[in-house]
Amino acid sequence: MGSPPVDVTSWQLVGRLAMAGIIAALIGLERELTGHPAGVRTHALVGIGAALFTIAGAYGFGQTQASDMSRVAAQVVTGIGFLGAGTIIRNQDKVKGLTTAATLWLAAGIGVAAGAGLVLLSIAALVITMLVLVVFRVFDPLLRRAHERRKQHHRAIRWRGPERP
Repeated sequence: MGSPPVDVTSWQLVGRLAMAGIIAALIGLERELTGHPAGVRTHALVGIGAALFTIAGAYGFGQTQASDMSRVAAQVVTGIGFLGAGTIIRNQDKVKGLTTAATLWLAAGIGVAAGAGLVLLSIAALVITMLVLVVFRVFDPLLRRAHERRKQHHRAIRWRGPERP
């Protein structure tokens, strides 16, 4: 990657932080309104933190040090994986929290994009994310019923025992 533009003001960088926080908070609002863990504050902090790491990596070390922004992004992805893993709960054959973990991961990605100054990409990611979260929620009950019928069918076959000739 090339070096970041030098003519970015401190207020523009603060604006990038704010954009990351607001966009990530909107994703967290959807999670909170639907009763899932990791709501507005958590998502906003993840977005702001990711943007801050990106900005600090791009602008904080001066031009005398070589800066590879892909390394910053990779470390954000690794770090957020641990936070997301904390939202996943497995209970017998049910797993909860995967979507919330994914939205935290996405909030970090949006934070990196916002920190890099990719405004349109950050906003597009928000719009697509909200469409996925809201539109696919309609299909959740249908998918759950189909899955439950399939499980009941498999249980019935398993408990029936061996066929007699």
